[in-house]
Formats: sequence, structure tokens, C-alpha cells
Amino acid sequence: MPSLDSLNSRRSLAVGSETYQYFSLPEAAKTLGNIDKLPMSLKVLLENLLRWEDGNTVSGDDLQAMSDWLHKRSSEREIQYRPARVLMQDFTGVPAVVDLAAMRDAMAKAGGDPQKINPLSPVDLVIDHSVMVDKFASEAAFSQNVAIEMQRNGERYAFLRWGQHAFANFSVVPPGTGICHQVNLEYLGRTVWTKEEDGQTLAYPDTLVGTDSHTTMINGLGVLGWGVGGIEAEAAMLGQPVSMLIPEVIGFKLTGKLKEGITATDLVLTVTQMLRGKGVVGKFVEFYGDGLADLPLADRATIANMAPEYGATCGFFPVDDITLGYLRLSGRPEQSVKLVEAYCKAQGLWREPGAEPLFTDTMALDLGSVEASLAGPKRPQDRVALSQVSKAFDEFMGLQMKPSPKEESRLLNEGGGGAAVGGTAQGAEADYEHDGQTHKLKDGAVVIAAITSCTNTSNPSVMMAAGLLAKKAVEKGLKRKPWVKSSLAPGSKVVTDYFKAAGLTQYLDELGFDLVGYGCTTCIGNSGPLLEPIEKAVQENDLTVASVLSGNRNFEGRVHPLVKTNWLASPPLVVAYALAGSVRMHIGEEPLGHGKDGKPVYLKDIWPSQKEIAEAIQKVDTAMFHKEYAEVFAGDEQWQSIEVPDADTYAWKDDSTYIKHPPFFESIADAPPHIGDIHQARILALLGDSVTTDHISPAGNIKADSPAGRYLREQGVEPKDFNSYGSRRGNHEVMMRGTFANIRIRNEMLDGEEGGNTLHVPSGEKLAIFDAAMRYQEAGTPLVVIAGKEYGTGSSRDWAAKGTNLLGVKAVIAESFERIHRSNLVGMGVLPLQFKAGQDRKALKLSGRESLSICGLDGVDLHPRMNLTVEIKREDGSAERFEVLCRIDTVNEVEYFKAGGILHYVLRQLIAGD
Repeated sequence: MPSLDSLNSRRSLAVGSETYQYFSLPEAAKTLGNIDKLPMSLKVLLENLLRWEDGNTVSGDDLQAMSDWLHKRSSEREIQYRPARVLMQDFTGVPAVVDLAAMRDAMAKAGGDPQKINPLSPVDLVIDHSVMVDKFASEAAFSQNVAIEMQRNGERYAFLRWGQHAFANFSVVPPGTGICHQVNLEYLGRTVWTKEEDGQTLAYPDTLVGTDSHTTMINGLGVLGWGVGGIEAEAAMLGQPVSMLIPEVIGFKLTGKLKEGITATDLVLTVTQMLRGKGVVGKFVEFYGDGLADLPLADRATIANMAPEYGATCGFFPVDDITLGYLRLSGRPEQSVKLVEAYCKAQGLWREPGAEPLFTDTMALDLGSVEASLAGPKRPQDRVALSQVSKAFDEFMGLQMKPSPKEESRLLNEGGGGAAVGGTAQGAEADYEHDGQTHKLKDGAVVIAAITSCTNTSNPSVMMAAGLLAKKAVEKGLKRKPWVKSSLAPGSKVVTDYFKAAGLTQYLDELGFDLVGYGCTTCIGNSGPLLEPIEKAVQENDLTVASVLSGNRNFEGRVHPLVKTNWLASPPLVVAYALAGSVRMHIGEEPLGHGKDGKPVYLKDIWPSQKEIAEAIQKVDTAMFHKEYAEVFAGDEQWQSIEVPDADTYAWKDDSTYIKHPPFFESIADAPPHIGDIHQARILALLGDSVTTDHISPAGNIKADSPAGRYLREQGVEPKDFNSYGSRRGNHEVMMRGTFANIRIRNEMLDGEEGGNTLHVPSGEKLAIFDAAMRYQEAGTPLVVIAGKEYGTGSSRDWAAKGTNLLGVKAVIAESFERIHRSNLVGMGVLPLQFKAGQDRKALKLSGRESLSICGLDGVDLHPRMNLTVEIKREDGSAERFEVLCRIDTVNEVEYFKAGGILHYVLRQLIAGD
């Protein structure tokens, strides 16, 4: 729809021989007022509103509100934002395509045109989450894992191939290509987007939403994008704007330079800790300052990638010469690069030295103060200095800290060695046999060392550092410890090209870091099995072992069900810990092993210099990008051989255990559900702080004795073929049974014991949460979930909301919500309610045996952020009331909730207009 352009801002821009139309921010400012100091990220939003001004969803008052933001540096104004495109990965993409297919069925059933269910904006789905590390530490690992992946996921891939042909504006990047965020950074992202409109070429900022929370990685390229739930992304695809409040923007000033030996990973863990401590949930973070002049694009992308970990909606970097340099290096057409420079300079979107926009609040970091770090043992914001990792592990174990060799020497010299040395607890240990040899496995043993995840494998500096460290280690004669499962899973094929060009592949292979696949392996929970004798030793002796990975998520139960402590680290430190074999070592001071000459080898002996890394990075060239992205959508012979039915609607298979027709739209022809008070609801789970979407809807291993495992066995699926929860997100029967089934979730109704169980109050029985929910449903009893702070932290996992809905949960009452999960709950018709200050489950002395009634919904005009009353009825018959804040935050969300969910709203609109 053409913009009203009430501010007369449309102008022409000549770049070389091409002329582009654009909506000029300087021209708009002549009416709106000076916007020079507006944060860059908000300028992008303002341009979006200018271009979509229609007098209805976007008005002149919305435009003025963007300028007026500068007065208070915050706003209560709700705006309708329309991103240029949508990005998906297969774990979240499959259920989204399942929903679209089901919506087509519902449209046809209602007498409408199924083709109306079709993306209106470009959608790219990258298959990157399905490869598992089944085979490792061998030359054949990659080909074997790909073959297993295709066999396991054939049905899912056939479904996506159907979607690729059935839907317009929908492209699929086949498996074995790379991780969606790295492919986005290296190939899909443009910084400035263009489209043909009425015979003219319109230029505007590249913007997107993605169904993965790490969509924010593209912010490093000056592209405004963030993760949303699959539900919200589907609505955006179908032309529904993203409803949002004009955000607060936290400015993060960077000065100085990183010290010798400090990596981008160390920097991002420091930034994550600082911002999580600040509290930036629901806010934009924008980086500025002269420190950006020396911050490579890959480092910017590393920081932007982890915005979900520090809690922000996005972590935005402005466009400058470094952006242009990366666009050229990665093979973008020269005309596109010139357009980016000319457009951003014309729009005031170009970073100028010394520029200081106005922000809601600011923070600052001197890059020279960053030290070597890891994060763990179970949250990405829990940064630990390298020298303190063993202490942090021992504290986690409840053991007395083992002093470092230097500290031990000092204590002995001062006469205080007895307590510090003699009192050290050593922890559990067990022998295991493999290949005819006996090894000792101890608490703190590193059983997984994985170079994995988009966060770091997109960054040549840390990847080359890992390769150089491996080279030096091999030359010294060091070897990986035999109990370490090692793997290399880059985010794109370009990485293996530059490792080969730099002559480093052979050294990584020799230490067991052979290529295992291109995708989100260990970081998403696809670490595969440990060696059987190791798994047996861990289980039988209750060992607390560790993983070290170059990922962004280390939540409980995510990496591997038997690995209780997980540590995020730079790729070179991943290699170092594979050599050390334990997180209880003081890796910076104790020898990693002994060389061929019998002498001890320390980390400092094999750590590469910045000069060596810089020389290796020179091997990365544009030809590698051209080669690997020449036919990015083609796929290999296996992918191309998948048969694709030519049909507008999908032929569902009754016996499928991967792709099932979901129940969400069965009653779409009926009137929307009545919004009324919730009476005498039972508490399904009573949870603490930092409950993640992994806790709510796990992505990894399916236990054979779990409700989902029992269901699959009843369908004739053997445990060896269970695959993962993530791979079965197209089957609601599996996913609703997997909701709250994480083995590490703690339900306070059962005194905080681990596992997805609860107390079925009427009978007093301990049941799996799914089984209890089904009993409550049979009795017609509504359910609520009670939780602490930061409920729904982590991945933008729509099944965490869909599963909650299917269990019969009507409301979640928490102290605070993470942004995406709150939105997903509303999108599925589940009421998010927030305790008022001073109130929580502990202050109210909730045991989980109470019944709760939520009052204030009957016969009222539902409006954003209204107060509601909750009445507690206790077992002894006493009653108590407290107020909660309804976290339906915008007017659009009110309409979605009234309709039963966002997709129900969109589908009803389409049916009505057909």
C-alpha cells in the first residue's frame, strides 16, 4: 500500500547509474523537529513508519511520537512495525509451516481460498538445527552424521520441500549449508533492502524478525532484527504488523582496545554480565563510541548475537566503513555496497566519529579492561574469570575450594597451608574401560568439548585462534583426554575453507575436532550420546561432569541430560579444555599435559599471539564466499531427490509421528471464546526464578519413560529412533507431552525435586505434569502456573506457549517475564499476569495445594496492563486476595487475546474478507 507521505518526505537518490526512491528522514525532520540525536535504531523504526503511513495502522501522531521520544527518552506510544522479511530455522520453522498448512485447511473448510494463506514478505528458512553429533573424531564423521540426519528427518524435510513449492515468497536453505544467523550475516542480509514498486526501485533499511532469538546477530551488520515466537512471525508473514511500544534505548559506549590474548568471546561474556545486571528486558541496546572504530564486524555480530542472553530486544550497531568492508569481503555486489553508504549517509544512519546520540540511559566499557572468561555453570550471564572456573565448579558442588598453585604456595609460606590444602574435598570418581584401556573419570571431567554455534563460529579471529592453538599443541605433543567428546560444527562452509587455506585443519583433526556438520549441534542440545561406558560411569556414580562449548546457551538439561555443568568459552579455550580434561584444573597455571620432551606444557606456551591470528585471518577471502553461496538454495543430491507433491494443501498422514494436523483451528468457524473470570483453578506447577523455555519445552533428548516417550513407543517408535523434541515440533501429541518435561525443572510443589512431575492435588498423587493436566482437563478444572523472576528466559520457542495452552493452563502468574515468551503466551490465548512489587509466591505462602480464581475479566472492557484480582482459597478454607498486573501490553494484543490467539485473529480476518 503506498504511503500517505503526509510529511512530503519521498525523495530520489542517485547511486552510480542507478536511481532509487526513499523516504527521507531529514525531510521529515523539517516537520517533526530535529532528530539528529535520535538513536540509530529508532531512526530505522521512524523510516518504517514513514513508509507505511496509511492513516490507520500508522498515523501522523505515530511519526510525531518517534520524534517526541527525545524529550523523555521513553514513550508509552504503541506503533505498528512491518519488517522487510522473516528468517526461520527448522526447529521453529516446521511448526510454523504446520500452522500455515492447517490454516489453509481451515480456510478451504470455511469456503475460502487457501492461497490467501501465503507469505506476503520474503521468508528464508535455513535447516540448521537437526544434525546431531552421533559420530565424532573421525574423517568420516561429517558424511556419516549427514546421512543419519537425512534418514532421521526425511519426513520433516519432505514437508519443508512441499512448503517451499506450495507457498510464495518462501525459500529453504537445505541441510548441511550452515546456521541461519551466519548465513544471514554472510549472505542474506543487505543492510539496505530494495524492491520494485510502480516501475521504480524503492530503497529502505533491511529489517527482519526471526523465529530464533539469536536473529539479533544481524544487528552487527546495521540491520535491525530480533527474535519473535513462531506464532508472531507467522502473523508478520501474513501481513499483520508487529505491535510494539516505542522502546527505551540503552546506549552502551565502547572505548579503547582489547588486550593481547583477549578474544571476542571474553568481550561478549563481559557485556552480557553487565547488561543482564543492568536490566534491559524489553529494551533496545545500541552500541556507540570510538571503540567501534577498532571493533571488527565479526566481533560486533558476536556481541549482537547474545542480546537474548543479556535480555535486550536487540543489540544494534550503526553502519560505518567497517560494515562496508565486511559487505565487500563477503561478496555482496559492489552496487549494493555503494547504495548502503549513500543511503545511510543521506538518512543520518552513518556512524560519525565522536557521535553521541541521546539514550534512555547509558553504560560504558573500556575494552582494555576485559579479561579471559567463561560463563557457567548454568546461565550465560554468569561470567567467571578463567582463573576462577575451578572455584566456581567447586562452589557449585558444595566442595571446599581448591587453592591455585600460587595461592597454595603463599599459604604454605605464611604457615596457613593446613586448612587450605589438607581440607580439600576431591569429589567422586569412577573407572571405566574403553578400547581395552582403563581410565579414571572424576567430578569436573570435561566430557564434551564443542566448537559450535553461530555466536563464535562466525568469527574468524576466534576460530583461527582455535586452529593455531591446536597446531601448537600438536607440535608440542599434546593430545585430547580420552573421555572428551570433541567436535567442530561451523556455521558455514566458509569456515572450513579458511581453515584449509591456513593449513590448520589437520591439527584440529588430530585433536579430535573433526568436522561433524554445519549446524546448531551441541549448543541446541544435539550433542549426541557419550560413549556408553562413560554414560554408565556418570549415571552409576552420580558424577558431576562438564561440557565446554563455544555456544550461547548453557541452561540446565540443554546440552546433554547427564552433564550438569556447562561452560561457555571461546573456541581456543574449548580446545584447551579438551587437552586439560577437567574444569577443576587451574588451566591458566597448571600444565595442560606433558610434551614429547616430557616437559610440562602450559596454556601460555600454546596461546597464539594477535599477530599470528591477524596473519591467519588474511587467508579469508571473497572467493570463499562466492564459492559457498553460489547455489545456496540447491542442496545436494539427497535433498534434490525428495519428491514434492504438487498441491495447495498438505496431505496429512494419520500414522506420522513427525507431522500431525494441529488442533488449534478446529473451531475457527465458531464465535471467539468468551473472555470471563477463571474460577477455582488448580496450580499445575510452582516454579522459581529463571525458568527458561528449555525448562518449559525442552529441545533435546526424549526419555523412554516420559509421557512423550511412552506415546512414541505406543506408535511403534523404538527409543533409538526417538530423535529429539526439537525435531518433533510438527507433532503436537509429542510436544504437549514434553511441556514442563525437562529433567532439571524444579517444582516447589514437590519440595523442589528435579523432573517434570507435579502433585495432583485432589488425589494427592505425584504424576508427570502431562498426566496431571489430562486428569484436570477431564474434570473440567482450569490450571495456572506460578513462577518467579525472568519466566521464559531463552529461546523464542513457540511450543513453550503452545504446549502450555494444550495442557489447559489459562494463566501464568510470574514476578517478571522475558519479552518473547510473554508475547507468545498472549499469542496462544494464555493470560500472562505479573505479581505487584512486594508480592510473590513466597510472600503469599503458596504451597501449590490452593485453588485460585482470577477476577475482573467478566463484563469489562479489556485493556492493556489493567489490574486484576486473584483470590486464593486455601486448604483450611481461608481466603485471601491480591492484585496482579495483566501483561497484555498493547491494544493489538487485546484483540489477539479476545480472538483466542494471534493466528485465530488473522485467520478470522482472512475468512471474513474472502
